[in-house]
Amino acid sequence: MEKLKQETPDLIQHNIDRIAELFPSAITETKDTDGKLKKAINFTVLKQLLSNDVVDGDECYEFTWVGKKQSIIEGNRPIRKTLRPAKEESKNWDTTENLYIEGDNLEVLKLLQNSYMNSIKMIYIDPPYNTGNDFVYRDDFAVSRVDYEEELGVYDENENRLFKNTDTNGCFHSDWCSMIYPRLQLARNLLTEDGVIFISIDDNEVDNLRKICDEIFGEGNHQATVSYVRKTSGKQDSTNFMKSTEFIMCYSKSKDWDCAPIIASDKVIDRYNKADDSGRLFRETDLRKTGNSDRREDRPLMWYPFYFNPKTNKLLVEKQSNSSLIKEGYIEILPLKPDGSEGRWRWGFQNSLDNLSNLVARIMPKYKSENKYTVYEIDYIDKKGDVRTVKEHTSWDRKEFNSDNAMLEFKNLGFSNQLFPFPKSSALIKHMIYLSNDENSIILDFFSGSATSADAVMQLNAEDKGHRKFIMVQLPEPTDEKSEAYKAGYKNICEIGKERIRRAGNLIEKEQKSKSNKGELFDDKEYATLDTGFRVLKLDTTNMKDVYYSADDYSQQLLLDLESNIKDDRNDLDLLYGVLLDWGVPLSLSHITEIIDGKKVHFVNETDLVACFEEEVNEEIIREIAKRKPLRVVFRDSCFGSSPEKINVSEIFKTLSPDTTIKVI
Repeated sequence: MEKLKQETPDLIQHNIDRIAELFPSAITETKDTDGKLKKAINFTVLKQLLSNDVVDGDECYEFTWVGKKQSIIEGNRPIRKTLRPAKEESKNWDTTENLYIEGDNLEVLKLLQNSYMNSIKMIYIDPPYNTGNDFVYRDDFAVSRVDYEEELGVYDENENRLFKNTDTNGCFHSDWCSMIYPRLQLARNLLTEDGVIFISIDDNEVDNLRKICDEIFGEGNHQATVSYVRKTSGKQDSTNFMKSTEFIMCYSKSKDWDCAPIIASDKVIDRYNKADDSGRLFRETDLRKTGNSDRREDRPLMWYPFYFNPKTNKLLVEKQSNSSLIKEGYIEILPLKPDGSEGRWRWGFQNSLDNLSNLVARIMPKYKSENKYTVYEIDYIDKKGDVRTVKEHTSWDRKEFNSDNAMLEFKNLGFSNQLFPFPKSSALIKHMIYLSNDENSIILDFFSGSATSADAVMQLNAEDKGHRKFIMVQLPEPTDEKSEAYKAGYKNICEIGKERIRRAGNLIEKEQKSKSNKGELFDDKEYATLDTGFRVLKLDTTNMKDVYYSADDYSQQLLLDLESNIKDDRNDLDLLYGVLLDWGVPLSLSHITEIIDGKKVHFVNETDLVACFEEEVNEEIIREIAKRKPLRVVFRDSCFGSSPEKINVSEIFKTLSPDTTIKVI
């Protein structure tokens, strides 16, 4: 039987395997630190295979900083940690599909790779802005632990890694870049192919974040950099200008993402004042470029002629002037500016050729008497059901999105205004979740703070009957002993986040129950499926003992202690979730425990995974499990006294459930 590894995937080896599929001749073998052979890349051969694309020398376009290479390595390095359930801190443990995870998000993201690879539709994060006053994660690659502890001394008893990155630090921007880069690398792996990430940021690191995201997600997948009004009054301590806006950077994983349209206002609909034969509303917009870079010399390839025949109403497009068409009665239309100078079109020639059916020739209002024509694009307004829709803008100035509204809703949940500084508005995050365009998806926030994202998910589900699930990840950063939060009994930020989800969920349940009773929204069945619970999981060391000793260290007592390779303080639930992570099973699945012949057997999503961690498992139990035909089964290695017993188990499953995969811990 194969043993579960109990560590995160080796992403470096995964990348080597992907290169091997494309360039097998570039793969060689080398020995690891234990002398075992492993795959490696012969970079000399790989360069030869890509000789036309490899840039050697110092002069090439790149974005780099001190520590970048180490940050990439750190993101790929496996860890031996686990997530331990905290059932007593959860809400609706048995039925909820939502997760709240406490721990360093770099390590948590690594642990989620197996279970949630290509599974997250939308990620929203509000990372430290690097203002010089906020805290930034300090990862092990930045400085040595000894130097770090001597200089800053801010590790807590659980070795959580935070430091105040002041602007006097010589690596001020480098440390921030090294912090965010590996987390975004790992986050991209989790996104579905049509997934999208939204990142809040201000002008301290917006330029660096854009370059990092261009590198990780691809420049072509940059969807928008939204500017939104965070605080209408602005910051009075700003230099010269009062800063009132912040940014939200949006990247998709691929071209497959379609942003959800928004409902058009009456003002917008009024612009679409024409209708075709089927009743579709449209407007006509001049195809000639106006504003900046509107001259022929700015984009020479966007200067070409259209030809229009007034008698047949036929419109053609040509790459260059065609005198024969003029002889046939066609009028040549060029993108001339009002002053007669040469302008350009908004579309390139091929685009105009491909979309000629959406173009019409119209006499310009200013030159009716001269019959001067231009070309107009027929721009239809979209329709979703009975509602007219338009694309979202990149400038958001909405009262419900600003910080005043965020503080008001925090207060409405019964919290003090001073409890959590600068929370985001749930309306803002709810809008981004809506734009992600999937009502049955997983939403991840790995800088969850006060858990506004969880609140937003629950609100939107209540409004549109969606079935979105959330995963919140937050470092249990201690609150200052002088702070209002500490005085109110919240010893770390996670305690605030969990309480916010409880209160927000209770408020939503109360509101929906009231509407359900009045028949305004949900029927009883729909109301019952509204998920306002969450499972709490906490990052911890591996469930397995460290059994690496030199020969001289072994004693009779030590050998007896090592009969079980599982730590003494771990229970069945700890082991079960460690197995789920290792085997790549979602952590939100339902699970029950049955007693079979006096032994506890755990069933995850009925038969997706069956686990039994008892010390002694007899043949009757094995046969009963096999009869259920589970997809996966895991046992404690020590429950089998000998190799023949393991062989017998395998034979039983071959007979009763041949498709079951069996592993041990």
